[in-house]
Amino acid sequence: MLKQAASKYQAFRPVGLTDRTWPDTVLRQAPIWLSTDLRDGNQALIEPMDADRKLRMFDLLLRIGFKEIEVGFPAASQTDFDFVRKLIDEERIPQDVTIQVMTPARAELIERTIESLAGARRAIVHVYNAVAPVWRRVVFGLDVPQVMQLVDEHVRLVRRLTDAHPETEWVLQYSPETFSLAELEVSLQACETAIAAWGEGRPIILNLPTTVENATPNVFADQVEWMVRRFRDRPEIVVSVHPHNDRGTGVASAELALQAGAQRVEGCLFGNGERTGNLDLVNVALNLYTQGVDPGLDFSDIDEVRRTVEHCNQLPVHPRHPYVGELVYTSFSGSHQDAIKKAFAQRREGDIWAIPYLPIDPKDLGRSYEAVIRVNSQSGKGGIAYLLENEYGLDLPRRLQIEFSQAVQRVMDEEGRELTAADLWRLFDAEYGVTRTAAPRYHLQAPDGHAGRHVRLAGECVVNGDVVAFAGQGDGPIEAFVSAIADACGVPVRVLDFHEHAIGAGADAQAMAYLELRVGDAQTVFGVGRDTDSLAASLKAILSGLQRATMDGSRSPVTFDGVPVGA
Repeated sequence: MLKQAASKYQAFRPVGLTDRTWPDTVLRQAPIWLSTDLRDGNQALIEPMDADRKLRMFDLLLRIGFKEIEVGFPAASQTDFDFVRKLIDEERIPQDVTIQVMTPARAELIERTIESLAGARRAIVHVYNAVAPVWRRVVFGLDVPQVMQLVDEHVRLVRRLTDAHPETEWVLQYSPETFSLAELEVSLQACETAIAAWGEGRPIILNLPTTVENATPNVFADQVEWMVRRFRDRPEIVVSVHPHNDRGTGVASAELALQAGAQRVEGCLFGNGERTGNLDLVNVALNLYTQGVDPGLDFSDIDEVRRTVEHCNQLPVHPRHPYVGELVYTSFSGSHQDAIKKAFAQRREGDIWAIPYLPIDPKDLGRSYEAVIRVNSQSGKGGIAYLLENEYGLDLPRRLQIEFSQAVQRVMDEEGRELTAADLWRLFDAEYGVTRTAAPRYHLQAPDGHAGRHVRLAGECVVNGDVVAFAGQGDGPIEAFVSAIADACGVPVRVLDFHEHAIGAGADAQAMAYLELRVGDAQTVFGVGRDTDSLAASLKAILSGLQRATMDGSRSPVTFDGVPVGA
């Protein structure tokens, strides 16, 4: 039992800012965004990103529209140092983008950090040291004057080293680490010391982190407004915040801090970071968007952003994650479905968005609203996916469940009855051609005997009744087949997601493959394949998806008991 709170923990103290102005502030413009996915986010990964994943993440951040990106901790590892050099030496940094790197207030690490940035057009050097009482007393054994001496000494070193490289436009970022736990007067003194050591009038970012979130967001907003008032009339100073999420209120802390006058926020895509994570930049940006504020960041293909982040971080995004989770635009409740359906029926193009249960139009993010039909729910057995798995061993991916539920809905609307498991299997087979799709005849070549890498695949298959010859290559047979069939059919095809499992065991085992395909520029469909050979099942699934999509983006007509289900 949790009985120790009264003696073990201490409540936070309010700031006492009785004339606070932030509660009535309405945000009308986006902040300066700083992505720290490649530094803070990368440090928090079980397996840090390698160079290829770092570059893929960097390119994603550029496509989204970030103009300030913290690219590493070059003094901490050779990998980070080399990555910073790669970006500079290979001229991968656009003219309107500024990179940032981080270093603790230690002389040898500062020197290594400045060395990593040689030749950069513009760079932010982020220096930090802890200022809160517990860190001063327990971690470093320093009193306040000694902390200020450390700040002065090391910021002066940054200035001396950067002055030796006038070809680069330098900006200092100073963070009084553990700001949220420190006395405001001490944090202010540390910031003023950094400003003086860097040089009055020179551009500087003062970054105020909730290194460990320890109070309600209103307290952090008071702390930020207290600091902002001291720097409001100094245009060379940008006040930034770096919220963490230890109390689960990182987004709220960031939004209230912006209301309190902060001009810049730091965080990661989908909130990756130490412990419970950093600020979720996507969440804040799209919260602004739903209030009529252009965030200046492009999340119009949110699923592609999610897939890239999951690949780079090797961490899944929760299906209920705001804006991006697989299920956030899905209604299971009949009353929710009814309200949404009625609102859509009444809405006219150009109307202000006002749809029950949907704070944002899913189409703005490349998504769509889906109503998942709960089949046989009164019997307690769940829905479509449960019945197909329980009776036929199918383990459908969530997004395939959503897609297939539309076909189920059309039949239920037409017939007005609940469908049995056998009905669902017949409908599933009619929709995806599981028993009708023929495996392609193919010849597979793997140079040097290394199957699965740089393979060549050639043969012929049947697409919509026509025999199609194909030949292609790729890093695996699926990639080779997709490349080949796309060329043969004259339409772009890309695999977005792939799931596979076995049904049965031993000689009777069969492989089930489910592939989500992007066919053409915009159409996304699932294909399903079943075969005793797992590769053949995957190739059948690709053909299944192609046969469900036509070149003009319409769907091939499929009927179930005389009812069109694939229109």
